[in-house]
Amino acid sequence: MYKGLMFFFTLFLSGILGAADPLYVVKDGKVDSATEKGFKVWRASACERCHGNNQQGLVGPSLIESLKVLSYKEFVTVMIEGRNAKGMPAHPHLNKVDEGTGKKKVDLLYAYLKGRSDGKVPKGRVRSFEK
Repeated sequence: MYKGLMFFFTLFLSGILGAADPLYVVKDGKVDSATEKGFKVWRASACERCHGNNQQGLVGPSLIESLKVLSYKEFVTVMIEGRNAKGMPAHPHLNKVDEGTGKKKVDLLYAYLKGRSDGKVPKGRVRSFEK
């Protein structure tokens, strides 16, 4: 009995202590600073020219829908290597680490777009609640 309780207690603690940071955080319509950086990566990379200002799709697909089915790994591959046959250019510069967050720019972009796809991050210019 004692060993069984200790086993479940250990699992409980490992679940709490091993919990990863959330991909994005939204509070009262504002986002965490890393997600705001993801929006800035979106703008600096001029993604809206093909995917629309609100990721709804233009000549490129809707990223709101694409991020519902693409895995993180698939997203990174598409961003870094591109899909030349479909007109998607490679963006190897997104493999660089953002000095302010210590995260790769592709990860910041993924968090922002995943939040948009999940319907949690508002469309348009986002602001951080951490300022």
